[in-house]
Amino acid sequence: MSKPKIVIIIGSTRKARFADKPAAWLLEEVKKRDDLEVELLDLRDFDLPLFDEVASNLWVPSSDERAVAWQNKIAEFDGYIFLTPEYNHSINGALKNALDQAYKEWNRKPAAAMGYGGVGAARAIEHLRGIAIELQMVPLRNAVHLGGGEFMKVSPLGKNGEMSEVADILRPSLGAMLDELVWWANATKAARTKTAEEVAA
Repeated sequence: MSKPKIVIIIGSTRKARFADKPAAWLLEEVKKRDDLEVELLDLRDFDLPLFDEVASNLWVPSSDERAVAWQNKIAEFDGYIFLTPEYNHSINGALKNALDQAYKEWNRKPAAAMGYGGVGAARAIEHLRGIAIELQMVPLRNAVHLGGGEFMKVSPLGKNGEMSEVADILRPSLGAMLDELVWWANATKAARTKTAEEVAA
């Protein structure tokens, strides 16, 4: 079986977002693995409208071509790493909208997360896990949390240092998360392939 295809999704679209710095670091770190393929997606590049379809695409094909383009793109992957801030104890609106714009494409695939903010986006990631369950994904236990003093070392709100200053703190949790992500990506990919073969037969 081929290596699982994993995508990092930048969940923030704000002009003043902090996401680009951890996204670049995360991509560089994940590329060091030899047991997966990785790509970076930026929600800014998809110009998704607010969800305004008749229903989820589980029931009715989406009419907006921007939503369909998003669905087709995320369908290419076997697992996801969501990079998210925390807004009012949850994920931000742009990421929630992107999740809502698809359904079938998320099914039976693992969802991992890296969060940043005062508490490392812990509450946002916990909320994201609940959303992932409803989308029939496999939310992972392990996550990467860039928070507290470490966040202030690299944030423009603090010292605005380089990610290298906090990398040693983050790598153990990142390694655990990626190990779990690859295991589930391979397991669910094999199951989806078997199901497709049975249907074809």
